Formats: sequence, structure tokens, C-alpha cells
Amino acid sequence: MLLGINIDHVATLRNARGASYPSPLEAALVAETNGADAITLHLREDRRHIKDADVFAIRQAIKTRMNLEMAMTEEMLANALQVMPEDVCIVPEKRTEVTTEGGLDVVGQPEKVRDYVAKLHAVGIRVSLFIDAERAQIQAAYDCGARVIELHTGAYADAPTPAARAAELAKIREAAAFADGLGITVNAGHGLTVQNVGAIAQIEQIVELNIGHSIIAQAIFLGLPDAIRQMKEAMFRARSGIR
Repeated sequence: MLLGINIDHVATLRNARGASYPSPLEAALVAETNGADAITLHLREDRRHIKDADVFAIRQAIKTRMNLEMAMTEEMLANALQVMPEDVCIVPEKRTEVTTEGGLDVVGQPEKVRDYVAKLHAVGIRVSLFIDAERAQIQAAYDCGARVIELHTGAYADAPTPAARAAELAKIREAAAFADGLGITVNAGHGLTVQNVGAIAQIEQIVELNIGHSIIAQAIFLGLPDAIRQMKEAMFRARSGIR
């Protein structure tokens, strides 16, 4: 199972003081050196954490894949066509949200999504759609030409009771199997921690997890290399069935 490290919140910490440190570029390089299979970063419309200069600097420096998360806007499309990341993950975005609150509504805007995906595919950028674990959204993603999805695991991670978490996990399992049956590559992410990642890592159709906030938070206490190793160990132990 692959692990994409989201470095957004290194930039959040930097921007809190308007300083030049900690450096998202340095974080990307440390993550890459210590086992990250991709570097994920979200260039938000309000530039609240990652800045344009960060994206270009990281794109030039890393040797692994860049997974650029972005809203489905003309500005972000133009940016992606300049940066040319290996992967773009299209996410919904609200200016007032603290973090991404749900998946992209592909069902409600199929023509827009199809056109956007086609423009990115035309220049060789692989496109993932960040969607909720719902059959209708998965089918719509496939019909719009997307062959990669990232299932939103936030409802699972934030479930208030064990029963609610089990129900959300069942939805993710079913969604991953359905998407895999269509020939879609299935990734997942949002709200995953060392404590809750195991059940998601055990879903065999999921090939990549994108995790940021919990790893950066753990890095305060452990250092980034050990925080990454801790997460990968939890993922791989679950994947191999070791308890």
C-alpha cells in the first residue's frame, strides 16, 4: 500500500507567524527520503497554507510523484497546466471550511467534471476525484472519464460511536469493491490516524492513502521521519493481517 504525505500543515505553521520556516519544501524532501510514495499538497483558492511558490519549488525538487489537490476552477486548471504534476486530485472547496468537509458532487455536474478531466488528461496528468463512498458518485466519476478516485474517509474517522464507525467502514468497503469492479484505481484519505488507519488499510482494493494532519501533528513529538515510519508500520501491519 502506498502512502502520500500531505504537507499542507507545515505551511500552516509557517504562516501562523508569517515566517520563512518551517519549510514545506524541506518537509517534502524529508518525507520523500523517509518513505513517502507521493507528496500531496492542496493549493487552496485563498492560499491559506500552501502558496504558489511552494508548489513550483516542490515540483522542481522532489523525485517522487506530486499529487496536487485543487478546486475545479479555471484558475487552478491554468496553474496545473503550468506546474504539470503527475497527479491532480479534484476536491470541493468552501472558503469558510476549516478542512474539506465532503466529497465532490460529480452527479450534480457531470458535464463540467467531464470537460475538466479531459483537459488534464490531454496533457498527461492523471486525475483523481475526491468523492464520498457512494455508488452513484463512483459511477458518475467513471462516466466522466476519471479512472482514479479518492474515497473520503472523514465520516469514518469522525464517527461518534463504534456502531457508526462500523457502518461508515462498511460503506467504504462496498464502495472500494464497486469502484475496483469498474476498473477504477481506489485511493482514500481524510482524518486518518495511527489509531484508525488499520481498518482502512485492510481493504484490499485501496492502493494508496493520503495522510497529512495526523502525521504532521505526530512529527511535533517524534520528528517527521519517525512519524512517517510509525504510520507506514501501522498500515503495513494491518495490510498483512498482523495484530
